[in-house]
Amino acid sequence: MYSVIKGAGYVLVNTPQLVETAGATFTTEKILNPDSDLLKNVQDHLRSFDEVVNYLPNQIYIGNATPDALADKKLPYTEIENKGTREGKFGILVPEEEFIGLLKYADEFDLVFLSEDYVNEFKSVLEERYPEFEKMFPKLKGQDISKAEELIAKDKAVALYHDGKLYGYVRAAHDTDVNLSAHTMLENLVSKASGALAAIETLRVSGIDRKDINYVIECSEEAAGDINQRGGGNIAKSIAEMCGLENANGSDIRGFCAAPVHALVTAASHVRGGTFENVLVVAGGSTAKLGMNARDHINKGLPILEDCVAGFGVIVSQNDGVSPIIRNDIVGTHKVSTGSSPQAVISSLVYDPLHEHGLKFTDVDKYSPEMQNPDITKPAGAGNVPEANYKMIAALAVTKGEL
Repeated sequence: MYSVIKGAGYVLVNTPQLVETAGATFTTEKILNPDSDLLKNVQDHLRSFDEVVNYLPNQIYIGNATPDALADKKLPYTEIENKGTREGKFGILVPEEEFIGLLKYADEFDLVFLSEDYVNEFKSVLEERYPEFEKMFPKLKGQDISKAEELIAKDKAVALYHDGKLYGYVRAAHDTDVNLSAHTMLENLVSKASGALAAIETLRVSGIDRKDINYVIECSEEAAGDINQRGGGNIAKSIAEMCGLENANGSDIRGFCAAPVHALVTAASHVRGGTFENVLVVAGGSTAKLGMNARDHINKGLPILEDCVAGFGVIVSQNDGVSPIIRNDIVGTHKVSTGSSPQAVISSLVYDPLHEHGLKFTDVDKYSPEMQNPDITKPAGAGNVPEANYKMIAALAVTKGEL
């Protein structure tokens, strides 16, 4: 029998200060053009957490509305008046000041140093909001951060700011191994912590007990490892440990932004083949992508929209006769021989697998092709990606005589 999707959970972590300290656009700019207007004015173009919460696409992401809510809306979506909430049907929105403490929860090697001020201000908040991480509570202790500026100046640490206040730092894990630099350690911790949040939300939505998860597949864009095994680390098992999934094994799958598709197909195959009963597919966010298109957004009069790291999770389980099934016998693949033209790609991903199983384009009720937010992509010159894909699917259907 086909495996099914038992539930999906989502998290968006608003990290405006990390845009400047960890986003690849800004870290590169500091090296190439340290006196640029982009660096001087970045703080003027960052959104408040309330603005992030009220932004309609974010409310859609956590399940408080459907994508259809944008059907009659014009760009930019930032101009839509909307009142949102932190909690949604499928996930949550998390402010930066809370996430700083969650980085410490994710820290197994004493790399995160937080000030007494931070702990005094937010310890009780974290314990109230994130009871699932109860075993991590003892980690949150105030530390001496007097060496922060010295370490940061020597690239031995990355600062953790909020509202311009230094609350702590993430230090390098090794003196000479570039794979364990402070910047990379921050990347890994952010990915792990946001992935763990997404895992907890996925368990909440699905109703599955933690002890019933047998395997975790982590499919973010980051990799963990050292000079001996670059990318050889296992973020999946570290997330499982953080979330108390004591009966789970796990491994990582990497494939740029397509990795979740590979992971879902792999999970469905594991479950359908009887290897595991419940597989959690999960991914945390990427700090490198923060503010990636900031220059274009600012030039178009928009705020910096890439101010959040995202996480998601899906639980794939044995068929219960109720949940939506995964037809892993009908899988579109972008083969090596496919080429890169849009028509060839859509043919390989959509037409070929349908045609091979006697199905037409019109037998699919709804397509969901690369659902990027055009508010982010259009100002940067990448266009409306979902719309372009829909048009290509429709055009190919016409050329095949099915529309």
